[in-house]
Amino acid sequence: MTKLPSEVDVAIIGAGAAGLGAAHALKDSGLSVIVLEARDRIGGRAHTVLAAPGIPFDMGCGWLHSADRNSFVAIAQRLGFEINKARAPWREGSYETTFPKADRIDFFGAIDAFYDRAEAAAERDDDAPASSCLEPGNRWNPMIDAVSTYINGVELDRVSLHDMDAYEDTEINWRLPAGYGALISAYGAPCPVSRDTQVTLIDHAGARVKIETSRGTLSAAKVIVTVPSNLLASESIRFSPALPAKVDAARGLPLGTNNKVMLALDGAGDLPNDAGLRGATDRVGVGSYQIRPFGYPCIEGFFGGGFARELEDAGDGALGAQAIEEVVALLGSSYRGRLRPLAESRWGHDAFAQGAYSAAMPGHAEARAVLAAPVDGRLFFAGEATSAHFFSTAHGARDSGERAAEEILEAAHLEV
Repeated sequence: MTKLPSEVDVAIIGAGAAGLGAAHALKDSGLSVIVLEARDRIGGRAHTVLAAPGIPFDMGCGWLHSADRNSFVAIAQRLGFEINKARAPWREGSYETTFPKADRIDFFGAIDAFYDRAEAAAERDDDAPASSCLEPGNRWNPMIDAVSTYINGVELDRVSLHDMDAYEDTEINWRLPAGYGALISAYGAPCPVSRDTQVTLIDHAGARVKIETSRGTLSAAKVIVTVPSNLLASESIRFSPALPAKVDAARGLPLGTNNKVMLALDGAGDLPNDAGLRGATDRVGVGSYQIRPFGYPCIEGFFGGGFARELEDAGDGALGAQAIEEVVALLGSSYRGRLRPLAESRWGHDAFAQGAYSAAMPGHAEARAVLAAPVDGRLFFAGEATSAHFFSTAHGARDSGERAAEEILEAAHLEV
């Protein structure tokens, strides 16, 4: 563990992708830097565990979204991580037995039409809930809303139409067999991180910024704050003087709920590798699954939105139990004895995340820019919630940390 200094040029709060991106960008700047991390590990909401021997499992982010524009692709290549470029199983890769071709064509036609309407409305109208673009009475509306819970962590009535339109999705999605969390941990290994250092107060009243932590107080000339928006919204970290505009912006960018579960599958040979398995199509609260990811004898489940939060609040094991019930309903009763839970995430109950990733509430799309703006040339802000076009992603977070570091370097140049 890096020793906590009494003073530094730049203190970075949070050793997730954003904080590590900032630390790398400042590496050769000549400035003294420390990253303050409340957890006993780095990576934030990127965390790879071994669900079973030889089976890595990403508890958080798992896909290199928009891979052709994802800065972690080059980092993975530089660090020697294998990249799996197989097409994601969300469309053509759906398991035929449970989602026949005719239904798939009908559903994807409906969801594509929804996004077309949403894009047109975002360009034409004032901000509104994305649910306003659902076609009344369409049989696929519950499933379209379920997809929102996977993508946004919340249902469409809690998603800003303008914010949804701002996201830039190139629809190229790759994976890392060793785990996205493992990559980000390796990326951050050279960075000066003080772990188990929980920040409680950022006092920017004086000439230098004083930072109170669970391991003591230090001062910094400049600070980069990269913590999740929910921590700012709840004022788990306080500012003195207060920053009400930042708190209000963070409250307009709440983290939704997304959780994963990995199920062991005995006798997996009768199912295809990397196939998508969708739950019930007539309700919003339902899981989405990937059969045998990377060929592992497992089924990975994904839950989002209010249903995911209900399961999380129900306690340990609820996610796995629900996933088994849904998979058995889809594949048949013979699978009940072949499935057992290996690992599951509970990000809403994680004290240092309090959720998965941000979605702007209707009428709050501008909050990302407000949250990202520096304060007095000394406080800088990064994190996926501050990304204009790649929010909710690890690379959006990393790039925002690099952006905040560049703002500091530009300010330092102007001061010389």
